Amino acid sequence: MNAELCKKALEIVGNPNVLVNLLSRRVRQLNAGGGGWGRPLVDVPASMGLADIALTEIIEKKMGWEMPEEKAAVRPVAKKRKKH
Repeated sequence: MNAELCKKALEIVGNPNVLVNLLSRRVRQLNAGGGGWGRPLVDVPASMGLADIALTEIIEKKMGWEMPEEKAAVRPVAKKRKKH
């Protein structure tokens, strides 16, 4: 895996955990082959590895993703028990 591509992709994604998840899912898709999602979305040389292809797709913004909004944690309120 090319370190320069990793740095550029991380600048775009922002979160290394999200980058790893995007990368692993896309590599699995490329590895499965069979057309459709199994084809690279960018023009790459035949010698380029699948991880580098996925990173290049992220850098060239051929892949999209959505980051969920962060919500503040709310402490649950205990229910009052009836006394017998």
